[in-house]
Amino acid sequence: MSEDTASAPDEAPLTLYMLHALGASARSFDRVAARLAGRVRVVGIDLPGFGSEAPSTETDLAHTVAHVEKALAAHEGGRWLLGGHSMGGKITALVASRVLRGEAALFGLAGVVLMAPSPPRPEPMDEERRQRMLSWVADGPLSDEDAETFLAQNVAEPLDAEAHAVALDDLRRTSPAAWRAWLETGSTVDASAEAGLLDLPALVLAGEDDADLGSAAQPGLLASVYPRARFVALPDTGHLIPLERDAEAAEAIARFVDEEVRVGPVVADDWARLIAGDRVDDRVRGILARRALPDDRGYAPAVLDLAQLTLLREIADLVVPQDGLAIDIAARVDAQLARGEGDGWRNADLPPDPEAYRAGLDTLAAVWPTDPVDRESILRAAIDGESTAEGPFDAARLKVWLEDVRNDLVRQWLAHPASMARVGYDGFATGGSPIRGYVELRLGRREDWEPSGVGGTIATGDAA
Repeated sequence: MSEDTASAPDEAPLTLYMLHALGASARSFDRVAARLAGRVRVVGIDLPGFGSEAPSTETDLAHTVAHVEKALAAHEGGRWLLGGHSMGGKITALVASRVLRGEAALFGLAGVVLMAPSPPRPEPMDEERRQRMLSWVADGPLSDEDAETFLAQNVAEPLDAEAHAVALDDLRRTSPAAWRAWLETGSTVDASAEAGLLDLPALVLAGEDDADLGSAAQPGLLASVYPRARFVALPDTGHLIPLERDAEAAEAIARFVDEEVRVGPVVADDWARLIAGDRVDDRVRGILARRALPDDRGYAPAVLDLAQLTLLREIADLVVPQDGLAIDIAARVDAQLARGEGDGWRNADLPPDPEAYRAGLDTLAAVWPTDPVDRESILRAAIDGESTAEGPFDAARLKVWLEDVRNDLVRQWLAHPASMARVGYDGFATGGSPIRGYVELRLGRREDWEPSGVGGTIATGDAA
């Protein structure tokens, strides 16, 4: 790994929780974890029937998803990533979908890291090979001979002695019931509907020498599930990526985190815990989870063209100045327009919102300066109805349209959970089951469940 990748940025390391492959364990990620130390904290989770969880008898998909969610509940706060290798990839999709729907009592998921992942739909596998693998556990755990065969079939080149010993030991410990459960049911079930569309940052690593789940197959298996996927092909690599190519995997993960995950504000820990808690109902938690996702730096506008979106971003910088890493509120407005959403009304002098945005931006573009210092005066004149721009809108309609624009931009900023925390709004936490509201509504009072930044002192809630 290069020095640039190994050096730690100012922000604290993110935690990446990894789910292992069939016949493996959390130990398979130890080398990747060591290479990412100080940049990304990698925590492997043993799945039921494998590794330290080999004695578990509940190895179906539903219980495995519940097991992962229980392990993730111990997360201490801040953004986190979820990842999976092979079998773990399908489980990752199911857990991530529940987090983004708000059904899991979790918050802060910022992306996924996948290594030769099994897709939500049935995994492509030759039936003869499936039956042969099932025959290996017909009379008990895998024999050393069958385990060696499995390893040889899944690497491009022999593993080094240390990696080989780890992989062989994990295969010996694997529960025959868990092995059968995956091959007979887990890998064959179609969970596409349950996983749905996962519109979050996604890194997909795959080997060029992996037969069924390699780099050639992955875009076709996952592009419709992860529209923001970054696919990385690893040459001279089979299926056991974390053991075969730990350096390359760590390099790709570090780059992915820096370029696509560390984007936008982080929701403070006490607010994240509140959102994950039982005062917030599932639907609201899911909405907030999706709003908190890092913005897509490669966002392709759906209603505006690129020049119009660029101008809207420059307007947004003036209307809603943001400190540090910013929310891409202009892109969020474009997505809002594409969904046909709004505040429920428009001025009778303006066309429908998508057309109004295009016309208003084209009008302003004619007089928009390249010097950022001069932009504020141009925008102020337009807001006051004194623009000299000539285009689709006259000065009066440009003024009216900019009222809508400012409203949309501020609403998109305020809708982000980090912004709610910044202004001290926790009114979303009055749901759950049973529904709970406020006991007191008085200036300077803070109830015990509210984050410490709201109202008075932590101990009593009294105004300071």
